[in-house]
Amino acid sequence: MKSSAAKRRRDVEDDVVVDDQMGFLCILSQLIMINLKTQPTASHQITPPKNNSKCKAACGTGKIVDISILISRQLNCYSDHWRKNIPVLATSHRVYSIDLIGYGYSDKPNPRDFCDKPFYTFETWGAQLNEFCKDVVKDQAFFICNSIGGLVGLQAAVMEPQICKGMILLNISLRMLHIKKQPLLGRPLIRSFQSLLRNTDLGKIFFKTVATSESVRSILCQCYNDTSQVTEELVQKILQPGLEPGAVDVFLEFICYSEGPLPEELLPQVKCPVLIAWGDKDPWEPIELGRAYENFDSVEDFVVLPNVGHCPQDEAPHLVNPLVQSFVARHATPPASESKAS
Repeated sequence: MKSSAAKRRRDVEDDVVVDDQMGFLCILSQLIMINLKTQPTASHQITPPKNNSKCKAACGTGKIVDISILISRQLNCYSDHWRKNIPVLATSHRVYSIDLIGYGYSDKPNPRDFCDKPFYTFETWGAQLNEFCKDVVKDQAFFICNSIGGLVGLQAAVMEPQICKGMILLNISLRMLHIKKQPLLGRPLIRSFQSLLRNTDLGKIFFKTVATSESVRSILCQCYNDTSQVTEELVQKILQPGLEPGAVDVFLEFICYSEGPLPEELLPQVKCPVLIAWGDKDPWEPIELGRAYENFDSVEDFVVLPNVGHCPQDEAPHLVNPLVQSFVARHATPPASESKAS
């Protein structure tokens, strides 16, 4: 952890032009949890908080936990977006893969069943993440998060700080479409447009235009600096969960969710060590703005991933996997001074 006396907090700039299609690949919001237990477990059906729906989870041997939180304003991909990381990390850690409620191949309750109270929120997913740790992992865990998944990891760590042992944030979402980051005079217009998408056929028509292989491939090629990594396999892994029944309703609900927490609001509350890594070619989350986060006390380091886009875990696993292994090794065992004291 950095000394607070040696740091200054900088405000995140608000005047960033966000690509209209950015929301789609916020589906690549993912998170890995790393646990310190060693015995393997089988697949699970997990009951999330607030209703009786199920989310799908599976795990491998070792100690690392992969939880893909595929939260999007468009289609849903699922935990297989970490397919280049899990086998490597599972050689020494137990690995779980989970699709949280509403995304991937988990249940997708209709948000209208919850009346006017939002259901698909960071609080919902953060609570579910913590419940998974308590019910299945049964130990502390490291969270490795990408994009909007970073907000879920941070929210979970703030809600129950005793669970998260450490966290890596990969190109965490700046949430530039958050209502607080929009011009005051433009906020009513934003809300009206969101309502139009959510409550008329316009939203479903828009969803259909991007729920195609061509659209997914095009958007992936925007956020991957190395477009050779955008294979047909990847396109289908992103696309197919978004074609599941109920996915369109979740999508429309989430694109209207422009409130909730911001990274700069959660980072000061986090008690565990945080490492931020950022692909410097990310067109959606500019690294120049992301650097502001390294000033928070919880952030111990800010690592630049050269020539990498928005999804480093998939585009550059050769950079991300060693980073994860090193971070976990560094924080898995308490310092010698603490061990002697105990």
